[in-house]
Amino acid sequence: MNERPVILVVDDDQSIVELLRDFLENDHFQVVTANDATQAWTAFQMNTIDCIILDIMMPGQNGFDFCRRIRTESNVPILFLSARSEDVDKIRGLTLGGDDYIVKTASASEIVARVKAVLRRTGTQQSNTVHVLDYGRIKLDLSTREVFVAGTNVLLTPKEYELLRLFAEHPRQVFTYDQLLAKLWDGIGDKQTIRVHLSRLREKIELDPNQPQYLTNVWGIGYRFEGVAT
Repeated sequence: MNERPVILVVDDDQSIVELLRDFLENDHFQVVTANDATQAWTAFQMNTIDCIILDIMMPGQNGFDFCRRIRTESNVPILFLSARSEDVDKIRGLTLGGDDYIVKTASASEIVARVKAVLRRTGTQQSNTVHVLDYGRIKLDLSTREVFVAGTNVLLTPKEYELLRLFAEHPRQVFTYDQLLAKLWDGIGDKQTIRVHLSRLREKIELDPNQPQYLTNVWGIGYRFEGVAT
């Protein structure tokens, strides 16, 4: 059985495709490539794909439409790759079922790191991957579900842990209330549910919960995690 995750890279810019292929293969992934949605669909049907890196602006069917098509039959992780950094595009992509949204100014190594993060969460990453998210003052051990703040093991409820893990695996990504409810509460709940959990989590990880440095508000939209991986 194949133990190397297969990544489908879809982009009409061949230089980006080749760069990502080189970096991913160097990290022991298998890579399948496509330059448009038609080629990508064929590749998806012919291979067992573990993750898709998907450009948005492509000739013919765009990435948003292709994501819709994939989601009719698969929950494979999808990471949008776009030249546009506007929050409205990020929200649209994540609402359609994307697992992450990466701006093309990101380095190839950062994109590979984001692929590893989403595969850890879905349980398809290689067994030799380090299962620790290290943000300096805050560390998450994904294998033991332990959280350390300034070196001290902090006890979190299961929901607090899942909430922190979601944010820590997607640094700087904005999550709306609806997205958080869908991912962690099966769509059941309200804004107050999230606010209460965020408040409790901030009390456990922030130096000053009233002026959070990690779990910050994006006014009118939702929240994001401001940590920088070390």
